[in-house]
Amino acid sequence: MRQFFAICLTVLAAAAPALAQTNVDVFSDGPANAKVHTASGFACPGKIGLFERDAAGERDPSTNTAFCAYSALDGVYGMITLVPLSGPYDPKAALAPEFVEEEDIGGKRIGEGTLKVGGASVYARTYETTSLEDLHYRTLFSASAVGNWAVQVTLEYASPRDDAVKQEFLNAVYTGALKTLAAK
Repeated sequence: MRQFFAICLTVLAAAAPALAQTNVDVFSDGPANAKVHTASGFACPGKIGLFERDAAGERDPSTNTAFCAYSALDGVYGMITLVPLSGPYDPKAALAPEFVEEEDIGGKRIGEGTLKVGGASVYARTYETTSLEDLHYRTLFSASAVGNWAVQVTLEYASPRDDAVKQEFLNAVYTGALKTLAAK
């Protein structure tokens, strides 16, 4: 039995360097603590309003998608996902797996439509997961095609307390996307 474990550890140790090299850097360092997505030029700032960037990296290597994750005080979270496009983009279909997951955990759809955010036309769907006293805990999924990229934003927040913070985040992301991605 010990010999079996020794063989397993040897195989894992030999494979570790190869496994570690499969994660390529999809972001480079930019000005003011930004992370710049190398394929698109989109910059994920270190801060967006009250949000601070927690992470940036590759979301799914098979589809070349990347993400930037943000959080703010009081449990407000934002995620930006960049998806390369090779044809027409249907945001509702692209976000369908997230909708199913949200509904499976009890989220109730409370809004859906196209919004004008930061100058972009953005598809958005909002779910309410629960409420406590005067706060309604919500998840907003949004997406828009900008240039050759889909920009998807997911926000978890409490309404009405975080409504202004949510809007500030959305405006910053889609304004930034129009500046960098639409030009390419």
